[in-house]
Amino acid sequence: MIKEEKKRPVVRFKGFEDDWELRKVSDITDRYDNMRIPVTANRRIPGDTPYYGANGIQDYVNGYTHEGEFVLVAEDGANDLKNYPVHYVNGQIWVNNHAHVLQAKSTKADNRFLSYVISQADIGSVLVGGGRAKLNANVLMNIDLILPTKREQKKIGSYLKSIDQLITLHQCKMNQAKTLKKYFLQNMFPAEGETVPKIRLKDFKGYWKKQELGDVLEGLYNGQTPSRFNGTFWNGNINWLTSGELNRGIVNQTIEKITDEGMKDAHLQIVPKGTFVMAVTGLEAVGTRGNCAILDIDTTLNQSCMALFPKKNKLDTTFLFQWYRLVGDNYGIRFTQGTKQQSYNSEIIRKLKITLPEIEEQRQIGLYFSHFDDRITLHQRKVDQLQTLKKFMLQNLFI
Repeated sequence: MIKEEKKRPVVRFKGFEDDWELRKVSDITDRYDNMRIPVTANRRIPGDTPYYGANGIQDYVNGYTHEGEFVLVAEDGANDLKNYPVHYVNGQIWVNNHAHVLQAKSTKADNRFLSYVISQADIGSVLVGGGRAKLNANVLMNIDLILPTKREQKKIGSYLKSIDQLITLHQCKMNQAKTLKKYFLQNMFPAEGETVPKIRLKDFKGYWKKQELGDVLEGLYNGQTPSRFNGTFWNGNINWLTSGELNRGIVNQTIEKITDEGMKDAHLQIVPKGTFVMAVTGLEAVGTRGNCAILDIDTTLNQSCMALFPKKNKLDTTFLFQWYRLVGDNYGIRFTQGTKQQSYNSEIIRKLKITLPEIEEQRQIGLYFSHFDDRITLHQRKVDQLQTLKKFMLQNLFI
């Protein structure tokens, strides 16, 4: 139940002073069970109408049941009970039988605001059932909400909509940059068995040379783990990196840190900022096969990480990084060894084939893809900032 003594949110827009009022969902909405019309996948005709289920859009189909402004609330099959699925929709829609369809009564509530305020309700506490928790219709309609005037609702809804639009904008720009980068990665490196890429930076000519990676490496370094049984080895100020933290991007922090004693115990050395590091164990797992990173910090490594040190004027580190992001998954299947756990060792890594242009072309290719990475990181940072802002406002704009 909502405590009635609290009538105003922590954050409020200027010009609004009225107390908020307690309302049941049934007081402010109509429910449309007749709009819930499931259709099996093999009978769906592709089209432009979004087909909604418990967790959002499942498909795009030809045909629709209704057109208008609605709030969809998962009945069952929700994947995330902590952030219970609630969707504001506006336009042509088709809904299956796993989502309740609500519409705000025009004089009492705003649909967009309603989607936000229901998403903040403690729906998880009223679900029934075991493995497939269910939100019964009568329970939904009996949930207490505390609301401002409709004018204030529209103000809050409009503000949160603007944040959502910015999040979507930056997500789209980030996805576009990722798609474009993937295309150029596939075409700016020669296909297997070829010595010239399909797309080439201006002013570079000639054939690329196929070599073994060991021919262009100065050395490799594999880390270790200090004893977990000695507490004096841990929680120090020396970075210690694991393969699970290799994000196919830039690493600028580690989850764990070790002490000088721990570093000495495991005979570890500091790997400097700017080094390329790749995962070398557990490569049977799809998400780990191509794991790698460029270090933006000085750090030690565990035994699942291998640092590669290129020969100057033979191999550019950023080029190596971008090349391995392209081939890492494939190489992880083809060249690793082991029955229970697929792994690389230094000998295998040295024998991996790499096709290289002259060093200046390598540097320019690395720089070209670094610009893509910078754009992707920028948009990801914007998304993260906006999502943090939205989370704060959702916690403070509502009671």
